[in-house]
Amino acid sequence: MKINNLFQNIPAQAPTEIFETLWGNSAFTLERIISTGQASPEGEWYDQAWDEWVILLQGRAGLEFQEEVHELKAGDYVLIPAHCRHRVAWTDSIQPTLWLALHAKQVI
Repeated sequence: MKINNLFQNIPAQAPTEIFETLWGNSAFTLERIISTGQASPEGEWYDQAWDEWVILLQGRAGLEFQEEVHELKAGDYVLIPAHCRHRVAWTDSIQPTLWLALHAKQVI
C-alpha cells in the first residue's frame, strides 16, 4: 500500500497541461490535471462520448459552455454530460490550477 498526495509534485510552470491517471477500471478513469496558464486552443471544443465530473482543487479556471464562460474556484465542481461541447477558456497564470476529473466510460 502506497500513500500519495494530490498536492505533491506540482510544478509552478509547465509548457503544457499535465494529465496523470490516478486510477481506472472498466467503468471509470480518475485523472489529476495540472494547468499553469494553459487554455484550449481558440475555436477547439471538447465533445466527449462520456460523462465527466470535474472538481477544481486549487487555482482558478474558466470553463466555456455554449459561448458562456463560467469561472471556477477551489471547491467548485461540475458534471459535464456526454456530448456537451465545452472548452477551457483560461487557467490561472499566477498559481497552478489543480483539477480532479472522473471520466465515466459509459454514459451514466
